Amino acid sequence: MVVRSVSSGPLIAGIDEAGRGALAGPVIAAAVLWDPAAGAIEGLDDSKRLQPMRREVMEGLIKDRAVAWAIGRAEAGEVDRVNVLEASMLAMERAYRSLTVVPDEVLVDGNRFPPLGCNGRAVVGGDGTIPAIMAASILAKVARDREMVLLDALYPHYGFLLHKGYPTRAHRQRLLAYGPCAVHRRTFAPVRACVEGPSSS
Repeated sequence: MVVRSVSSGPLIAGIDEAGRGALAGPVIAAAVLWDPAAGAIEGLDDSKRLQPMRREVMEGLIKDRAVAWAIGRAEAGEVDRVNVLEASMLAMERAYRSLTVVPDEVLVDGNRFPPLGCNGRAVVGGDGTIPAIMAASILAKVARDREMVLLDALYPHYGFLLHKGYPTRAHRQRLLAYGPCAVHRRTFAPVRACVEGPSSS
């Protein structure tokens, strides 16, 4: 957590998540409390439009310039228990609750606002248009990619280092070859098919 001095202007917190469409690993969300008076960071963009090395650079700049930032997560088991949408909301809520400064408004990427109990709204496409959400998308993506690198060392058969748990052809092939590991989401169809085996019909 990083905390900076707060200006007299309104403080906007952006929230976004990474990993919703993956077959394995957690959903990770980031909340970034942004002071509009601090100005824009050159090159800030949706994390999906940035190369990995550029995201790493932007991560450092964001953490240095933000009023506060925090990370929240929902594990693969939670995704299976409550579904991936609810797990994403849970990760976002955990990120928000971990902020050490209360924002004036919260803007969340997407079309659904999590139950934060604060002033805010969901913004479709916000990760490509609103600086605070762009910043959150970068922190969430970098944090999740690092997590998947660690999981690659624990479960080397699956190639997490390369595909970060997403349903690429290589990941599906290894899933079929080795079966799911502890961090696979068993309610997702490709994983469930490996657990249940071929249909008996």
